Amino acid sequence: VEHQASVMSDWVLLGLIAALVMLLLLTIFGFVVYSGLFTEVVVSAGSPPVGSITLAYKFRVGPYGESGQLFTDGCSISSKLCSIGVYYDNPHTVAPEKCRFAIGRILSEGDAKPSEEQIKRFQKYGFKIFSFPAPSHVVMATFPFTTPLSIHLAVNRVHPALDTYIKERKLCAHPRIEIYKEDRIYFVCPLARQGDFYVPEMKELERKSRAAAAEAEDAQTDITGADTMSETSSISMEATTDSRDTSVATSILLPFPASRGREEADNRSEHSYSESGASGSSFEELDLEVTGEGEGAPGLLPDMGYTGNQEVTDKWTKEPIAAERGEE
Repeated sequence: VEHQASVMSDWVLLGLIAALVMLLLLTIFGFVVYSGLFTEVVVSAGSPPVGSITLAYKFRVGPYGESGQLFTDGCSISSKLCSIGVYYDNPHTVAPEKCRFAIGRILSEGDAKPSEEQIKRFQKYGFKIFSFPAPSHVVMATFPFTTPLSIHLAVNRVHPALDTYIKERKLCAHPRIEIYKEDRIYFVCPLARQGDFYVPEMKELERKSRAAAAEAEDAQTDITGADTMSETSSISMEATTDSRDTSVATSILLPFPASRGREEADNRSEHSYSESGASGSSFEELDLEVTGEGEGAPGLLPDMGYTGNQEVTDKWTKEPIAAERGEE
């Protein structure tokens, strides 16, 4: 009897342990579901969910994983304000140590102005103040922000959905802006005037990058031009030498019809000049075409912009350049 009672007590204990484990697993499962595990991600294009904003931010270059500390810094200064993150590079195509982002808090929205006290408080801890205009059209999605786990679920579910939507429709949408407002995370990707959402540090990096690319292109052009001139000079010298040899031989063999030879030489010279003129004309046309593209200060700005967009795009869109050229 005592043995049977001991066995029964063991089974009861095992049953209680199993029930506790099941209860724990159900709790974890419920927590994950509440965090948004099965929430449907709907991506759309249209008017933005937010208007113009003024933010206090810190800019960093490095892995996006380092953004968590910046969010904490902003929250420790004022826990009542909404958080915002602006990500300029696609971590799938850009090395983690080269990714650029800005993290901060939204001080005011719309026509409201932030208080001087707020501005001074954030500036005291190394934050800078900047304003974003209201985007006209955006690609956007939302995700529940109910627990800290919601952030990890959103990153793994929303960004791939945005990538697919943008790529399928061949859109140029960047940068990625995340706004944490109440119980929702808003993912916003501007479709126009993307430069307005570049903080000053990002604009400076872009300017330096374009300047370096322009210098490299100029250096390559100079080298190519020098090689071309060398080849042209060699050909001209050979042609001149051949012409002199022919003229001397002609004057020796045909001393009397010199006038005819001179006429032929003149005709040949005119013809050569004509070819040279045609060549010069072609070169001028080519030069005009190059100038037309190169005056791309106006003309090339879209392409240069696209190069920058490709870098953003290197951030978030796989084939923006081809898409844009197709539209053009």
